[in-house]
Amino acid sequence: MNVLESKPRSDSTVYNLWVKRRRPLSQTLISVVIPAFNEGKTLENVIERTKHTLNKIGHLYEIIVVDDGSTDQTCNVAPAKEVIIVRNHKNHGKGYALKMGFDHCRGDIIVTLDADGSHQPEELTRLVQPIMKNRVDMIIGSRFNTQLEDGAIKRVNMIGNKLFNLLIFLLSRRLLTDTQSGFRAFNRKVLSNLNVRSTGYEIESEITVELIQKGFTISEVPITCSCPPRNSRLSAFHDGYKILKTIVSTYLRWM
Repeated sequence: MNVLESKPRSDSTVYNLWVKRRRPLSQTLISVVIPAFNEGKTLENVIERTKHTLNKIGHLYEIIVVDDGSTDQTCNVAPAKEVIIVRNHKNHGKGYALKMGFDHCRGDIIVTLDADGSHQPEELTRLVQPIMKNRVDMIIGSRFNTQLEDGAIKRVNMIGNKLFNLLIFLLSRRLLTDTQSGFRAFNRKVLSNLNVRSTGYEIESEITVELIQKGFTISEVPITCSCPPRNSRLSAFHDGYKILKTIVSTYLRWM
């Protein structure tokens, strides 16, 4: 197996372990971006299930794992799984990791998926199909349009999510039930028009508000949210303040 190594930024290394550089123009390529920080216990399972689901869909695909400065076994799991690995030399945050993944996407459809096991890769088809049919530009997997598993989301985070949904509605008149969900799919046109600045958990809010302000179509589909094996790293107050500030500043920036 050939390993290609490059350094697109001074703080990162890319290992291209499995990608077909040529493909029929008529075939859709799906890129799945999985940001991971100390997710060695769950990443292997998430990758395997994602690959199994994508193989069932039948389209070409690439899986891009962004190891955001992990100190556990995360960096040792992905190389054996036929994926592209973007390895940050230190931890920068989820937003930074996603942007690094976007830099290396070649897909016509891009999917973002958390590595902690809270999302079900088997539901990826629900998100991808409306994009393939050109119905919408972005699909958000909503955790609140279905039955939540006990303990899947902390109560304080759930309350914060609903408040952010309300704020986005008041600013944009777009009613969404889960603006903070990290399980999403969007078309290539969206990626080429994104100009996000966030480096942390606030990136989902920034992407949502920016796309609304630019006139892109957004819809939601229900997803299952499981209780991850570890507690969420999102701080209700510190990250909540950053999300709030990002929603307002992004709205004003793109008015």
